[in-house]
Amino acid sequence: MVQIEHGAGRFYVAGDGKDLAEIVYRLEETTGDIVIDHTYVSEDLRGQGAGEELVRAVVDKARTEKLKIVPVCSYAAHQFKKHPEYEDVLSGDESLNS
Repeated sequence: MVQIEHGAGRFYVAGDGKDLAEIVYRLEETTGDIVIDHTYVSEDLRGQGAGEELVRAVVDKARTEKLKIVPVCSYAAHQFKKHPEYEDVLSGDESLNS
């Protein structure tokens, strides 16, 4: 399990003075949805579930703040397909995916 930090528009894992993993999101102005734009996991953390934990952090944020998520990032979109329990925060606004 990794230590996830929260910054402006992102959750991340820091180590040795650099980001080892991060998920970047923004709030869509017109809908208020969280749009996940990018996920990165360094070689040091690959295969350890760090990416999944980052997606879960955004899902938890959306649930707490009663927001929906548009997973534009292909990794995040894959996680939403893999975890049907995230459906409650999945936005139906597919126009943001293009």
